[in-house]
Amino acid sequence: MADMEQEKRSAEPEPPEKSAKKIKLSEVSEAIPDKGGKNPSTCMDQKPTGAGDGNSQVTGDDSQSSDSSREAETEDSSGGNTSVSGQKVPCRVNLLAPKETDVGITEYISKHEGFSGIIKQRYSDFLVREVDVRGRIVQLTDTAPLVDSGAQAATSAEDVLSQEDKQKLENLLESKDKSAAVDIQVGDDKEQRTQVHHAIKELFSGLQSETVDVCNTKVIRVKYGKGSQARVQKKFKWPKGRPDYCHFVLYKENMDTMDAINMLAMNLRLKPGFFAYAGTKDKRAITVQEVTAYRIAAERLSNLNKQQTRYVVGNFRYTEQPLKLGLLSGNHFTILLRNCTGSSEQIEAGLTSLRDYGFINYFGMQRFGTTSVPSHHVGRALLHSKWEEAIELILKPREGEHQEGAVSACRDYWWKTRDAKGALERMPRRNMSKDIEGRLLEGLAKNGKDLVGALSNIPRNTRLMYVHSYQSYIWNNIVSRRLREYGFQPVAGDLVLEKRKDEAQRSEAKVLSEGDLGNYTIHDVVFPLFGYDVIYPQHKAEGWYREMLAVDQLDMDNIRHKVKDYSLSGAYRKIIVKPTNCKWSVMHYDDVKIPLMLTDKDILDGKEAPVAASDGKMKALKVEFTLPPSTYATMALREILKTDTSSGHQAMLNTQ
Repeated sequence: MADMEQEKRSAEPEPPEKSAKKIKLSEVSEAIPDKGGKNPSTCMDQKPTGAGDGNSQVTGDDSQSSDSSREAETEDSSGGNTSVSGQKVPCRVNLLAPKETDVGITEYISKHEGFSGIIKQRYSDFLVREVDVRGRIVQLTDTAPLVDSGAQAATSAEDVLSQEDKQKLENLLESKDKSAAVDIQVGDDKEQRTQVHHAIKELFSGLQSETVDVCNTKVIRVKYGKGSQARVQKKFKWPKGRPDYCHFVLYKENMDTMDAINMLAMNLRLKPGFFAYAGTKDKRAITVQEVTAYRIAAERLSNLNKQQTRYVVGNFRYTEQPLKLGLLSGNHFTILLRNCTGSSEQIEAGLTSLRDYGFINYFGMQRFGTTSVPSHHVGRALLHSKWEEAIELILKPREGEHQEGAVSACRDYWWKTRDAKGALERMPRRNMSKDIEGRLLEGLAKNGKDLVGALSNIPRNTRLMYVHSYQSYIWNNIVSRRLREYGFQPVAGDLVLEKRKDEAQRSEAKVLSEGDLGNYTIHDVVFPLFGYDVIYPQHKAEGWYREMLAVDQLDMDNIRHKVKDYSLSGAYRKIIVKPTNCKWSVMHYDDVKIPLMLTDKDILDGKEAPVAASDGKMKALKVEFTLPPSTYATMALREILKTDTSSGHQAMLNTQ
C-alpha cells in the first residue's frame, strides 16, 4: 500500500549564481486560467448544498504554507482596502482566489441552519497545540534551562560576549574589507580580557584579537587573521553521557514553523538542519509544538528568550533520538469565532453534530492557494510535463493580489521580458532564497533552456506541494460525488484500511462486500488520492476517477512520470473525521482588539484570564477540539458555520 503523504520541509536555500543567461519562453497554451477563472477540467456536477468562512487555514496535518499560497492576512479589520461592490476589504485579500466550489468542496453532513462567524479576525483567536505520539497536548509551562557543569562549560563563551558585540563580529566576518577592525570595550580587569579573547577564539576562529590602548582606555581590537578563513563558530565539546538532542517546546506567534526555525538557527549561527520537528504549523495563529536540536545546550536556547518576543522556547530535556516529520498524533485547537450571529439553538445544533458525527475530511482552501493562480493548476501542468506552462503559472503577475512592490515588479518585468537575470536583480536579496519566485528565477538564470533543471531549483517539497494539490482537487470532487450518490453510510465496493498481520504492521486497503457492511461505519471508509500504488472503490467511483483524469488528459492506468518527483504512488484518506475533546462556550465583548483567551505565554507571564463583558454588543463562539493528522480545522468550522472558508469570503465578513 502506498505510504500516507508526509509533511513538507523546504530545502536550505542556495545563493544565486553570478552568471545568468537571458531566455525567452514561448507563449503558454490556452489552458492557463485567466483572471483566476475556474478550472476547465471540472467534469462533475457542482451542486453546493449550502453557502460557502476563513482566512488562511491552519491544518491538523500541519500542511505547509508556501509563497505560492500566501495567506490572506486580514489583521484585525485594519489595513489598506479595495472597493468591491461598495464594500471595503483588506488590501492583502485576493478576491480572485479560488472559492470552495472551485475545488470540489460542496457537501455537508448536518442539517442544521448555518450562521456567520469570523475565523481569525485576530491571529491570537487561533491557538494550535501539537498532540505528541503519546496523545499528550504539548504546552509551554517552563522556560528555565537545564543546568549541569558540562552545559555550563559548553556555553560560557556565549555568555562572555554581548549580543551587540557578537553582531559586530559577524558583520566583520561578512565584510569584504579585510583591513576592517572592531573594537570591544573592556575594563582593566585582566581576567575579563582573557575571557573575551578566549570567547572570540572559540566562537569566531577566523578572527584574531589583541589588547590595545585607545585614549588611555584598554580595548580589544579584532580583525582578520593572516590567511585565516572566515568561520563563525567552532564546534563545542559535547559532554560525555549527555544524549545528543535537546528536546524543547517552541511557542510562536504569527510566524510559520520554517521562519521560526530559520530565526532560531540565525540567532545561534547554525544551519536550520540542526533542528527537527514533527510537523509544520501555520503562520497566522499562535502555535505550540515540539522541536529537537542536535547538540545544542538548553542554556543556549534559553538565552534566545531574552532577544525577541515572537517566539519562546522552554520545557527542555535531552533525548537520544530526534523528532521526525509525522511523529505526532494530531493537533488540539482552541478557536474564537468572532461576531457570531448564531442563536443558542443553532450553535448547539452545529456543535453537537460536529461532536457526534464529525465533518467531511476535505482538503481545505490553503491546499489550493490564495492567489488567482491556484496551486493545483501548476500541479496539473507538471504532471503533463508542460514545463513552460508551469513556470508561467508560477511567475505570471497575479490579478487582484496585493504583493510587496519589489516582488510584484519582479513578476511584471519577467512577464514582459523573460529576462530571468534582470528580474532576479530586481528581487530583494532577502526574498531570493526564501520566495518560490526567487528560487525559480535563480534556476532559470542558471540552467538556461533546461526548464526541468530550472524548476528543480525550487525546493523539492514545494514542487511536490503542487502535484499533491492536484491530487487533493480530484479527491475533493470525487468524495463530494460519492456522498451525493451513496449518502453517509458504507456501501459495497467502498474501501477501508486494515492492519496486516506481519512485522511491519502496515495497513492495506480492503474492498467491502455486502456481508462486511455491518462491521463498519462511514468513519472507517477511505478514498484514494490517485496514484500507481493504490486500489480504487469497486463501484461507480472508480469510473469517476478515470473520467475526471481523462478530462485533464491523464491516464489513471499510466500515472507514473518520467521525472521521479512527479511520479505519484497515491495514498488513502478517510472521508469523514470525528473530532475528540470537543467543547464550546459563548462569550460577549465590545472591543475586537482585546484578547478573549489566555495563551501559554500569558500564563507564564502571570496574566489573569480575560473577563468577558456579559452585556457586550458582540458575541464570540469559543470552540475546542482535537483532530488527527491530515485534517483541516477550517473544514470542521465549515461544518458548524455552513459558510465559505475562502479568504475572500472571510474578508467580506470582516468588514460587515
